[in-house]
Amino acid sequence: MRKTALLAAVLAIAACAPAFNPESVADATADQLAKVEPPCWWSGMKNSLQLMVNGPEISRYDVSFEGLKGVKVSEIHKADSPNYLFVDVAVTGNVEGDGWLVFSEGGKPVMKAPYHIGRKATGERESFSTADMIYLIFPDRFANGDPSNDRIEGMNDPDGRDVYLGRHGGDIQGIIDHLDYIASLGATAIWLTPVLEDNQDFESYHGYAVTDHYAIDPRFGSNALYKEMTDQAHARGIKVIMDIVTNHCGTFHWMMKDLPFEDWINQWPEYTNMNAAFSTNFDPNASQYDLALQEDGWFVPMMPDMNLDNPFTLKYLQQWALWWTEFAGLDGLRVDTYPYNEKEPMSRWCQAVLADYPWINIVGECWTSTADQLAYWQGGNANPDGFDSHLPSIMDFPLEEAIVAGLCEDGDANMWGRGLTRVYEALSHDATYHDLSNMMTFLANHDHNRLGDTFNANPDKMRMALGLLATVRGIPQLYNGDEMLFSRAYDNWHDGSKRSDFPGGWKADITVPDLFTAEGRAMDYYAPAPYPRTVSPELYDFTAKLFQWRKNTPVLHDGKTMHFLTRDNTYAFFRYDGTDTVFVFVNNSSEPHTIPWDHYAEINGGLVEGTDVITGAKVNPSAGLSVAPQSILIVEF
Repeated sequence: MRKTALLAAVLAIAACAPAFNPESVADATADQLAKVEPPCWWSGMKNSLQLMVNGPEISRYDVSFEGLKGVKVSEIHKADSPNYLFVDVAVTGNVEGDGWLVFSEGGKPVMKAPYHIGRKATGERESFSTADMIYLIFPDRFANGDPSNDRIEGMNDPDGRDVYLGRHGGDIQGIIDHLDYIASLGATAIWLTPVLEDNQDFESYHGYAVTDHYAIDPRFGSNALYKEMTDQAHARGIKVIMDIVTNHCGTFHWMMKDLPFEDWINQWPEYTNMNAAFSTNFDPNASQYDLALQEDGWFVPMMPDMNLDNPFTLKYLQQWALWWTEFAGLDGLRVDTYPYNEKEPMSRWCQAVLADYPWINIVGECWTSTADQLAYWQGGNANPDGFDSHLPSIMDFPLEEAIVAGLCEDGDANMWGRGLTRVYEALSHDATYHDLSNMMTFLANHDHNRLGDTFNANPDKMRMALGLLATVRGIPQLYNGDEMLFSRAYDNWHDGSKRSDFPGGWKADITVPDLFTAEGRAMDYYAPAPYPRTVSPELYDFTAKLFQWRKNTPVLHDGKTMHFLTRDNTYAFFRYDGTDTVFVFVNNSSEPHTIPWDHYAEINGGLVEGTDVITGAKVNPSAGLSVAPQSILIVEF
């Protein structure tokens, strides 16, 4: 009875406690409180909330959360720097509204800052899968929809279209303006290279040296405009994938002048470059010295290496991905330089994202030419060391290299290990991978040479490449401009030259054909740098027809593969399921080849007349059908 009475008294006192009066505490000024990250949060999240608070001598304060029932500070952590606090905030129930972070000293409130708690969106979204074609956009070089943001006062690295590695003015509005063009290609998802603030003083245009994790670079637009882009994309049936960089940031990041912890980043007595030896993560013969360089070395001098072994750094990067997914309504994530991260913490990063968004797909850039080394990084793989990355999807670099190298090798006979035999051999390793449905297939991306240069401006080579991309297993990704075989912009070979501007994306250049339009594609092409030196506009129709067809052909999304080996620079394979079959024959040789239909007897029974996917004509591959040199035949039965 005494305990019951005591509890009743406590509850009565609590009920009578005065509500927090915001007017009783001064608002924190920018000089007192510089950052609170994440800038808002949501109830219903499985991941707990840890605020990073930054301001001069902020560590001398106690912190409480006032004004929202069910939200309270559970623990406060001091950092190495007195200018940071890490504040654990418990959010219980289905709370929503505005509350206050109250900073007190000696029991007396000194200042307050508003903080919003929303409600997590209900229901699951559909992430990218084999049913999609992903269109990769390099925003600075795609389209300039808002010239007024080309130069922003106070931002480093001003625009200059004549500068190889400078900013050219492409932005988010330019992407919004051309979403219909993207949809016309049959693309159902877009992946943008990073658009967060990259305020480096040089080569900031690519976005991979982030200087503020929670702000869109104003030269690309704003947080609100990015969210509008995702809304506009969704209205057209296009998913949005954000490029996430957990391994490094930029030397001009606002934290770099005053790190929260000395080991927030990996530091060395002098600059130490990584060694790109991914194998050290599982090689039984690897030295700890080489592994340390792989995990802790810097990518380049302008990109400090984040230390995910620090639990506060890891939590910061987990929440960052969660915040953008919820705020912008993202449909997927792409993780840059995945194996450069400390692997165990990065596995926990994936688990944290998937805990709140179990439906989301995450693809990691694991740039290796070897199938077993690539397979190691896909979640669920039966690795001998027991490691599980929990990373759902991986980029299929071995297949990309095989397709491109094979198509570049001419010849007709005795193509042992060369020509299209490379593609056969790459796909022969499919048993190595844990989940073939979660392999991102591609021909090139922003880090590769332009295919217009690789294929020497040969549209026949590009048709074969596009046909393979559309029909092999996996999730196809197409880099912007490859639908028209863009070449580099300048004679010399460097990243800036490869990332040529998209003709038509800069309306001020009135003499440049607008390749976003049929009228522009019908014009004779001439455009000076920074536009591509050569283009093949006639490929647009081929690309659009191919991927619009693929979008509505489930056997290419989920079907099995059977392929047949030759040594004459041809390649034949079937995609099939219980009801449908697609037959593909690629002839990369210089001579016409008759389809050896009898060789395929184990699978072609009952397949007589099909439809040429590109021409729409009826074809009978069994009737001695000849395929022209450097061409591809795709037949749907």
